[in-house]
Amino acid sequence: MYAAHANVTADPQAEAHRAAYNAAFEELGLNWNWDADTYARLPGAGPQGVRAYLEREQAHLLRAYEADFLVNAIEAAKSRCQAAARRA
Repeated sequence: MYAAHANVTADPQAEAHRAAYNAAFEELGLNWNWDADTYARLPGAGPQGVRAYLEREQAHLLRAYEADFLVNAIEAAKSRCQAAARRA
């Protein structure tokens, strides 16, 4: 017998943030999708989590773009997507 992978249910606020990030990635043409496990592994919330993800998983982009530029673009798109979701 083996232990099944524990599926940790995220709180609704965290899920809303994760969904907004995924919508922002789509808006920006980034082929990324943060599942609940990926989002939970980020070392922090907001810009610091985005920066860490960029450095770990998308470092090739940092050869062409400044990290601050990418983080700011993603955070701005996330804010737009969150606002749109609240209006819906």
